[in-house]
Amino acid sequence: MAKPFEIVCEIEPPTTPDLGIVREQIAVLQPSCDAFLVPDSHLGRATVSSVAVAHEVAYLQGRAVACLNARDRNLLGLRRDLLTARAYGVRELLFVYGDAPSEGERAPLTVRRMLEEVRTFAPDLRVGVAADLTKPLPAWKRAADFVCIQLSFDPAAVRAWCAQTAFDGEIYAGVIVLASDKMAVRLADRIPGLHVPDPLRQRLASVPDAGVEAAVGMLRGLRDDGVVDGAHLVPGRRFRELAAALDQADL
Repeated sequence: MAKPFEIVCEIEPPTTPDLGIVREQIAVLQPSCDAFLVPDSHLGRATVSSVAVAHEVAYLQGRAVACLNARDRNLLGLRRDLLTARAYGVRELLFVYGDAPSEGERAPLTVRRMLEEVRTFAPDLRVGVAADLTKPLPAWKRAADFVCIQLSFDPAAVRAWCAQTAFDGEIYAGVIVLASDKMAVRLADRIPGLHVPDPLRQRLASVPDAGVEAAVGMLRGLRDDGVVDGAHLVPGRRFRELAAALDQADL
């Protein structure tokens, strides 16, 4: 029997101590999503701890994946966060390199070292890593339990990457809801291999829900292809519109 296609939805962590926005996102998206990924001070700005927010997700009866970045941690800090995750019942983590910090220095820890450490210090945790759609998966990343590949609007590129990648765990393709044509240009400049089709970019300039429609279409295509286990979905501030579209799409 085929495994169901999973949607792991990224939520916006708060930049203030108020968790209200987290609770709203979970309430709105939970009927259409299988799990929630909590970023870790993404874009180089301080947010509430991803492990703490993941604990809140679990409290609200959701499945949580907490992101931990190498940028902010030394070895002791990583061990602290692994202990905290286990104490809070957070069993799934995603290790990433981390965006450039807006203030302060980058810590010396690497994702490779984090993955090696978790296998000895907290082997009961399920851990994933990020993957670049334009490059082969490094051998050391094959020790992860799951992989989240970068954002894309190209199902053929996802199929090709999966076809040449020998990986035993789950693979989640990155899908994003673009809010505007300006956002499309900005992300295409930042993310290697992310090509936003010209028709979509033009439609984004005049149709408010064009980004939602494109994301749902990408999800449907990935599900029907059957080459990935699910999607890492980034709704951003369009989460209400996305939830309504997912409900109608019956994904």
